[in-house]
Amino acid sequence: MILETLNPMQYITSLVPDLMPMATVPIIILLCFLFLIWNHEETSSIPGPGYCMGIGPLISHGRFLWMGVGNACNYYNKTYGEFVRVWISGEETFIISK
Repeated sequence: MILETLNPMQYITSLVPDLMPMATVPIIILLCFLFLIWNHEETSSIPGPGYCMGIGPLISHGRFLWMGVGNACNYYNKTYGEFVRVWISGEETFIISK
């Protein structure tokens, strides 16, 4: 009985369930807010695939690797027009053609 009262884990485990709901809600709200700020992107007037949390650049770069530069440029020009914004190797690249 004396050992149970001297055990510090008893106090920690009894305290954690009481604090958990109060502490998690602000943390989850803060993380959601930071996630929204991190993924916020200014709307560009230049057509092209969207950023979409970094998935757009991966798809665009993959298309250039898979189809080659010429065919990928033709694809994007047919899809979005003569002036297109894409990502190659993580850098924003503009394709201008007529």
